[in-house]
Amino acid sequence: MEVVDIHSLGRSVLWATFLIALFLGAVMQKTGFCSMGAISDAFIMSSWDRLRQWFLAIGVAIIGFALMSYFGLIDPLKSFYTGNKFLWLSTIVGSILFGFGMVLASGCGSKTLIRIGGGNLKSIVVFMVLGLTAYMTMRGFLGVVRTNTLDAIFITFNSPQDLPSLLSGPLGVARTNLHLALGLILGFAFITYAFSNRSFWTVNNIFAGVAVGLAICAVWWVSGNLGHVAEDPNTLEEVFLVTNSGRMESFSFVAPYAYSLDWLMMYSDTSKILTVGIVAVAGMILGSACISVFTKSFRWESFRNTEDTANHLVGAVLMGFGGVTALGCTVGQGLSGISTLAISSLLALPGFIFGAYLALHYLKIRLAPNPCS
Repeated sequence: MEVVDIHSLGRSVLWATFLIALFLGAVMQKTGFCSMGAISDAFIMSSWDRLRQWFLAIGVAIIGFALMSYFGLIDPLKSFYTGNKFLWLSTIVGSILFGFGMVLASGCGSKTLIRIGGGNLKSIVVFMVLGLTAYMTMRGFLGVVRTNTLDAIFITFNSPQDLPSLLSGPLGVARTNLHLALGLILGFAFITYAFSNRSFWTVNNIFAGVAVGLAICAVWWVSGNLGHVAEDPNTLEEVFLVTNSGRMESFSFVAPYAYSLDWLMMYSDTSKILTVGIVAVAGMILGSACISVFTKSFRWESFRNTEDTANHLVGAVLMGFGGVTALGCTVGQGLSGISTLAISSLLALPGFIFGAYLALHYLKIRLAPNPCS
């Protein structure tokens, strides 16, 4: 039996994730890929191009995940999103709060990292407040509130909560074949919508959607295949190396904020190690910074006034709490999670959009002139 060098393999996983995140950060900075921007463009300017970018990325990620699962490159049931406990109320409330918060904070978790790379000082504040709130929601006071209220209401399935697992029995179809079929159908449905308008057919839009979707798939392979060890020589148990959840992971940018702050603050504690989420955060910032400097778009930006500061602080808190409660952000649930066809992710997507819609209306009211003045 071949002995696996856990430490060497773990470093390979971290470097691979970092390089993919570096690429993703550069792509998002160059193309303007942004879930919050997609929603605001659609509702304010009736421009659907960035929403189509997002949906194209979802379609690519779904198909890529389904194909890797079918050919045995990854085990879809070992992902972070496919447990049999369906926290439907937490998903709804958390996704709406996150969607509302990302508008107030000028971007979701991934966009905050892109903005930091571009010189935005406001986003550094958002990063710290979001990370602190996320940590409190995972393990602190807010975590106790969450588990005793929202998380106390759930549905337990007899199978994993992804669509192929739930439907394979009633339909009498093997789960593996059904996953491939559903993945191709739903993935191509998202892609068809993206390409349904000829105005979307630009190199920038197509590259943005395809590149982001492939990056999601690439990290699934890195954590679920490269980083998978069937039998850890130390514990003799199955392990997915250097992931915070201990399971197969892809990109998500809420909990990794908290883990990044924890690693930085507790660096001298040898039990604190680099993980896929932490190096992804660093890679995103550096990738964005490289493009910003190269294109000469890097510029320092700070808060305009007190209200702008308050909006970003409140938005960061809502994203930190909402993102952990919903088990992910617009990248974590809205791309990585949806690629697994988990019903919690499919439920979170409209929640993000609805929350952002409410926040946009709130800001519209705030900016409207007072008729009595």
